[in-house]
This record gives sequence, structure tokens and C-alpha cells, in this order.
Amino acid sequence: MAGANWVLPLDDPESALALAGEAETNLRRIEALTGTSLVLRGLDLVVRGTQSQLERSAALIELLRPIWGEGQSIGAVDLQTALTALDTGRGEEHQQLGKQVLARSTSGRLLRPRTLRQKSYVEAMERHDLTVALGPAGTGKTFLATVLAVRMLQERKVEKLILTRPAVEAGERLGFLPGDLQQKVDPYLRPLYDALHTLLGPEKVAALLEKGVIEIAPLAYMRGRTLADAFVILDEAQNTTTAQMRMVLTRLGEHSRMVVTGDPTQIDLPAGVTSGLQEAAEVLEGIEGVAICRLTATDVVRHPLVQRLVNAYAERDKRNGGPSSTRPAANRR
Repeated sequence: MAGANWVLPLDDPESALALAGEAETNLRRIEALTGTSLVLRGLDLVVRGTQSQLERSAALIELLRPIWGEGQSIGAVDLQTALTALDTGRGEEHQQLGKQVLARSTSGRLLRPRTLRQKSYVEAMERHDLTVALGPAGTGKTFLATVLAVRMLQERKVEKLILTRPAVEAGERLGFLPGDLQQKVDPYLRPLYDALHTLLGPEKVAALLEKGVIEIAPLAYMRGRTLADAFVILDEAQNTTTAQMRMVLTRLGEHSRMVVTGDPTQIDLPAGVTSGLQEAAEVLEGIEGVAICRLTATDVVRHPLVQRLVNAYAERDKRNGGPSSTRPAANRR
């Protein structure tokens, strides 16, 4: 690299397309983040700028090489996360993200943690029998747990997957929904089905559900059971009561693993009822075999707007003394 120009030869059209993005949106994003000018000429990426800008751009592109080098698309989240790691001296640690492939989706997309906290979360689930994950919507809490659960099932480390969540109403009324109890609670379990369909496809999921290898059920179905040789995911745990949380945690049997996920800012319990998730995060801190993971708005991997929405609501909550769903009824509007 010399002067104000740097040329990066790319191996093949697939890696060039993955790096550039659709309509070269990634190149425009890199320009905005580094102050450089990028032009793709065939399989050569020409970068122009000052020496410091070139070095910053080169380091950013190199951090993401494990992703685009395999022809896997990179997005705005990947770019921003890599830049943050670069600016905080965690570039080498971040580069391992691209190499930590957990699974491949039915569409061929490689599934991996996309932020450093997500990486720590995956490692915690791999090492601990019980992991409690707290964080806002879009941080991959449930999806990453499901990816790991499916992988452990395929590797025969567990015999079945059990995915459950409380059927707490968020403004809707269960009684008004059509069908029997299972049909009424299915909409609440839809995110779990969606994650499984991404990993296994609808037909295989249906077959495994029929065989009982995968079980998706409301939390009430867990009472009185011992969940052995299973990977258990309790989703939306912020809507469990203290008694419900204690009940499900004590269901854990031999050779099993459990992941509890939830967003403390989206509690739909009646006013004055303590969230079992918040209490568990406090009570279980420091207990051997238990990991408490806290994800933040910087780990949101949905549409970039979601991160800004989460931050906006967090600022509102800070001004008002806490999320509206957790304040006493007298303070609600």
C-alpha cells in the first residue's frame, strides 16, 4: 500500500459481490465509515484516500474477509461491529467471528454470531448447563440458542429439543382466538417455529415434531416433568412469574442443558408482579454451572433501524425511571 491508492485483488466474482453488496451498498457504507473512495473494477477493488484512511479501510475489509471471502454477504451490522472492534483494539478477537460457523441454513447461509457479545453468549451456552440471556429485541437471543440446540441434536449430544414460552397476553385475548388450546397458543410460539424452519426446513421440522424429537409447548405443559437428555429453551422469560421460573428451572434433568431468554423492557405481567427473569438473573449470579449474559442495543442484528428504536426507548425509560411495563399501574398512561 503506497501513496493515496490501494488495490485489493479479489479471488472470484462471488467474493467480489459479497464484499460490494447489492448495488454496491457495502462499498458506499465503507466509504462513509472510513472517508475513502472505493471503485470495483472487475476483480480489483481500488481504494483512494489519505494514508490513514487507506489503512483504516484496509483493516476494516480485512476483518470481514472470513465472511465475504467465502461469498457470504455482509451487512450494515457486520460493518459497524467490525469498525467498533477496530476502534477499541479488539480487531483480532472480532476476526474470529467470521470463523465461528455454527450451522448452515436451508438456503445455504452460514450462521454465526455477529457481535462480540453474541460470541460470548454462544460460548457460554456451550460451556454451561444453564444460561440466562437478557437483552432487547433483535439481539439473537432465541435464534442463537435454537441454532446451538439443533446442532447438539444433530451431533447426538441431546435426544430432544424442548422449546417453551409463557402464553402471556400482550394486549390480545387468548379466548378470542379460534381453535383448541394448542391452536390458541401457536401464535405465541411462532418465533420458535420460524427459527427451526430456517435451520431444518418445514418438512423436517414437522417430521421431528410428530416423532416427539422436537417439542414446542406453552410453559404450563412443563409442570411435573423431568426434562432429561434434552436441550430446553425458555423464551420470553420476562413474562414468567417467580413461581413459574422456579418451576421450569427445577425441571432440568440429567444430561440436559437449558437456555432462558428474555427482554426485561417488554414485560407484559400485571402491575406489581415480579418478573421471574429479572429475579433469576439476580439470584443465580455467580452460581457454578450458570452463565448470565447481557446483550445490548449494539448487538441488534435486525434492520439497522431497530437498533435506533431500541436506543430511543432506552433513553425514554431512563428519563421516566424505567420501562412503562414494569412501573406501578398508577404511573402508567
